[in-house]
Amino acid sequence: MSDFQNSTQPQRPGVVVTGASGRMGQMLIRLLLDSPDLRLVGALERTGHDWIGQDVGQAMGGARAGVVVSDDAVAAIAQAQAVIDFTAPAATVAFAELTAQARAVHVIGTTGFEPAHLDALKAAARHAPIIRAGNMSLGVNLLVGLTRKVAAALGTDWDIEVVEAHHRHKVDAPSGTALMLGEAAAEGRGATLDDLRTPAREGITGARAPGSIGFAAIRGGDVVGEHDVIFAAEGERIVLRHLATDRAIFARGALRAALWGQDKGPGEYDMHDVLGL
Repeated sequence: MSDFQNSTQPQRPGVVVTGASGRMGQMLIRLLLDSPDLRLVGALERTGHDWIGQDVGQAMGGARAGVVVSDDAVAAIAQAQAVIDFTAPAATVAFAELTAQARAVHVIGTTGFEPAHLDALKAAARHAPIIRAGNMSLGVNLLVGLTRKVAAALGTDWDIEVVEAHHRHKVDAPSGTALMLGEAAAEGRGATLDDLRTPAREGITGARAPGSIGFAAIRGGDVVGEHDVIFAAEGERIVLRHLATDRAIFARGALRAALWGQDKGPGEYDMHDVLGL
């Protein structure tokens, strides 16, 4: 990490990273400090955090980066052309309002949203581009497309189960990626996930409903992310799988989205738009 690397080439779009001390926050900052296309202009943390007032590079155990960690989201976002946000739903909604006011691109990797949160994001997207995805890796988004196509090709006598595994610290289930895959499967069947979703099973559940889409979540250890979409019929199964071994794949996708969004108008976008899938 070179000293003040982010201060060169000021024409590059400036990016603010929220949740700077988190695993994704630190990964994003490292990539931004080495990026030829984007520059780090802000690092945000919650009020009272130990990193507040420190140079973010030094707080991460490296060389000075020339960006001080702050809890002043208004000031930080006002100078940005993009905000990359992997935090929590309530915080993301608050950042969305500020990002919309700044007319900056808001790249959202946060998951676990409730309908009220999504309504607030939709309102913010009327003023600036929001790029939101439950998973920002190229491989996962290709898997989503494959899931949609396979579901469309197979009849409702094929049962669909989405099984996902993540590290012990993940707080929401099913994962945002699992829900993306379930939505794709439902779309392939000409329905919505709300119509077909079966929550996690426990106890005497009875036989599964024809055409339903089931979910199962595993939490443990340091699993970065594993997702299987299982299509099961009498005598045969099809399993589509994606294994993530390095969370840098999500950070690289987020940076690509931040750059892609620079010339886009207000609206809601996803990684399929970014990748042209």
